[in-house]
Amino acid sequence: MCPGLGRATIAPAGTRPPDDLSTDQTAVLGKGIPSQMGPNDDERDRFAHSAGGHATTLIDLAEPARRIVALTGAGISTESGIPDYRGPGGVWETGRPPTLGDFRENAATRRAYWDGRRDRYPTMATAVPNAGHAALVALERAGRLLAIVTQNIDGLHQKAGSDPARVIELHGTTHTIRCLDCGRTQPAAAVQRRLIAGERDPACSVCGGPLRAATILFGEPLPAAALRGALEVTLSSDLLFVVGSSLVVNPAARLPLLAKRAGARLAILNRTPTPLDAEADVVVRAEAGSTLAALAAALLAGGNDERG
Repeated sequence: MCPGLGRATIAPAGTRPPDDLSTDQTAVLGKGIPSQMGPNDDERDRFAHSAGGHATTLIDLAEPARRIVALTGAGISTESGIPDYRGPGGVWETGRPPTLGDFRENAATRRAYWDGRRDRYPTMATAVPNAGHAALVALERAGRLLAIVTQNIDGLHQKAGSDPARVIELHGTTHTIRCLDCGRTQPAAAVQRRLIAGERDPACSVCGGPLRAATILFGEPLPAAALRGALEVTLSSDLLFVVGSSLVVNPAARLPLLAKRAGARLAILNRTPTPLDAEADVVVRAEAGSTLAALAAALLAGGNDERG
């Protein structure tokens, strides 16, 4: 168990937010953040057009930050054609995902899972990173972004050019298949070929155990190394920037408050309210891609590249 994160298992959507978090969904915007020298007026104007009335506050919050940690959720990938987990076409609309126990014990559950994956995986495999992913790459290369902690399993941050060592995948990756018995892993493309050839419940070629994507099911422990890494970068950040997350799935939903307690500022960019809006220094309701692209352009226009 990682201190401050509670029991390290993924909690279903719709569960109560962390006990010690506010559930007031009123956005608290701009808590006395001083204006900083940096982005020029033209870039500020462009960003203001993208992010609306809260643009200046978000720029002023982000401009002095040199250890930004982005906590990303499904909302950053919807513009790449990947359905939001809870939105139209997401798994909560098309069918509640199985638990680990049900997957292990029920062959019908596994067949339904693989039938669906055979049809859905090509969308994941061919998805292209969008402007939001590219903006985080630009901030990383400028020495402003410390790490990305992502709840996504699509691999688009790495595909966009983010350093894989700086991307912490809390919920695993859909591009790797693992055996639940022996732990052997293999590329998803290899198993996809078996599915297309007609297999409906592929088994491990080494031990015969059940296979599934290297992602986290409800009730399954999150990877200890990922949790430790997420906590470490969270506590080291000077700005935790939530992008496209509803902040209702634990333990990721606890990270923003831990960052605040450690002295970091908190910004939330999401299309809908979250349980932590009242804890944030700034909240922006906008699309992730265009807003991140405009923010990165505004910040980097000031010439504050930390690479020297």
